[in-house]
Amino acid sequence: MAPNTAVAKKAPRAWDALTPPLAEWILDAVTSMGYQQATPVQKATFDFFRGNKDVVVEAVTGSGKTLAYLIPIVERLLRADEPTKRNHVKAIVISPTRELATQIHKVLVDLLAFHKESADLLPYARNDEKRPDTADVVVIPQLCVGGTVKAADDLRTFLRLSPNLIIATPGRLSELLSSPHVKTPSGSFECLVLDEADRLLDMGFKESLSRILGFLPKTRRTGLFSASVSDAVQEIIRVGMLYPHKITVRVKSLKGGEIIDKKTPASLQMTYVTTPASHKIAAFCQLLDKLDPRPQRTIVFFSTCFAVKYFSRVLQAVLPPGFSLVALHGKLEPQVRERNFAKFLSATSPTILLTTDVAARGLDIPQVDLVVQIDPPSDTKNFIHRCGRAGRAGRRGLAVVFLQPKEEGYVAFLDVRKTPITPLSDPAIAVTDEEAARATAKIRQLALADREIFLNGTRAFVSWVRSYIEHRASSIFRVQDLDWVDLAHGWGLLELPKMPELRGLEVDRSLGLGVVTEDVAFKDKVRETKRLAELAEWKAARAASFGEKDSGTRAEQEEQKRKRNEAWSGKHEKEETKVVRREKKRRRKEAERQGTMSELEKEEQRKLEQMIEEIRKKNQAAAKAAAAAGGDDEFGGFDD
Repeated sequence: MAPNTAVAKKAPRAWDALTPPLAEWILDAVTSMGYQQATPVQKATFDFFRGNKDVVVEAVTGSGKTLAYLIPIVERLLRADEPTKRNHVKAIVISPTRELATQIHKVLVDLLAFHKESADLLPYARNDEKRPDTADVVVIPQLCVGGTVKAADDLRTFLRLSPNLIIATPGRLSELLSSPHVKTPSGSFECLVLDEADRLLDMGFKESLSRILGFLPKTRRTGLFSASVSDAVQEIIRVGMLYPHKITVRVKSLKGGEIIDKKTPASLQMTYVTTPASHKIAAFCQLLDKLDPRPQRTIVFFSTCFAVKYFSRVLQAVLPPGFSLVALHGKLEPQVRERNFAKFLSATSPTILLTTDVAARGLDIPQVDLVVQIDPPSDTKNFIHRCGRAGRAGRRGLAVVFLQPKEEGYVAFLDVRKTPITPLSDPAIAVTDEEAARATAKIRQLALADREIFLNGTRAFVSWVRSYIEHRASSIFRVQDLDWVDLAHGWGLLELPKMPELRGLEVDRSLGLGVVTEDVAFKDKVRETKRLAELAEWKAARAASFGEKDSGTRAEQEEQKRKRNEAWSGKHEKEETKVVRREKKRRRKEAERQGTMSELEKEEQRKLEQMIEEIRKKNQAAAKAAAAAGGDDEFGGFDD
């Protein structure tokens, strides 16, 4: 019998099945990161980007895109025949946010830790010593982001470290490349990668990207990586890429006997809960309490920065015991953002990150068990990115969005967009009116104890309304359908603020609470003393203005009344601005018209204006004479 010479067939995505094979140190690195084989997006990208092809990669969130471009970049830099010259940059990765750039840099450092020659030089990035020259071909990374580090400091670090791979945000990179000390010559520069390319353009970085592309040679490899490729990205493809290969990696699922594409990982369960606005916070707390096992890392998305700021102050009072809160939003100082983000990443006990869409894209936060959207995002594209913070790298995850009863059309809307969501059935969430009222009462107690919380709640509510008005799916999220009193209970407000949206509606702004909000004091004694002094001064001025009411003209009285009753929106100031603009426009047109008139026409125009002025003066004189004679425009009866 002939011996069995058949060779076991390798799995197509096995690391040792890649051609050309990866270096041993890279295999050790990816194995230590938990990747037993290449992910679909990594395998598809390697086939082209490791060669000399530009790529546009569209793949579901959490699919391993970061290593898909870092490994080819590192391989390309290490293939050089000689070390990189001082101050020459050979590759750049651009990210839309500081957090994502920092995360990419960390993945790169973890990868290079397995390459001995590069790892030996990594400590120089963390101290103030000048990096020594080396005869070895190495990869030296530098992280360049705005916020905590000044541009001049980044340039000093660049000159000291002489990196050949830069990971940066667009604004800071544009400043760095404008320095004559930073060189990206043709023949030396190798590769440019735009991570989360569509968001780079959505966030208004188009001008910075155009400047950056102007500094870089056209003979380079370019990679665009994103969870979705928009029309704006197509523009960059046309301008900055040469015959790119489009790579799309999708997830298939079975629905109704039909195989459909999904835009999220198969390990992610996306669900919704329909509940009144006043029940949302209680429903969220019930979800945390019922989930088994208890979620260790939870991300909760709000629509605005003010909402995050407010709920980070009040939510702890209603949460089940054992959970801690961390806030992250765009209005925080850069140092605070970095500290809070690091705190959430390193948390060892159940922790909830309250955030806005600043954390919806790109960030690879490991082991997120639960994502909750208190409200759907204003931009519907961000829905899938929010959900995708959970269920990453094959880990099971749950995403829940809370919808009000009249917002259920959003479910069909997402289904059309190939993002199906199902009702949450396990665990079942059922909040009673009493439970919701208890949660609201706890929040109101905090507001009554500190005026700052009361004001934060009012401002957060107004900002949320503005966000709701601007929702892209305006046919589903209609301001006219909102139950304002129920909303106010859900936010724990002491009263509804003055808003244009409430004008003409029969709404009890006091919510039946009978709270005199003027008496709510600041917990900070210094602020309260200052507030009371300002309040007394305002009351005195108001009393004086009412005392002089009869001496003012009717127009002045109306102006005082208008200022007292002015709404938050500043609508009147906007109207006054429009009047000024219209007057300027009228004057400009009049000047242009006179510029085209002949001298004869100008003379006739002057005579006409003089005649009008004389008639006006005669009318004013007649009015004064009538007033002096006792004329008061009152009816005195018919003459006999």
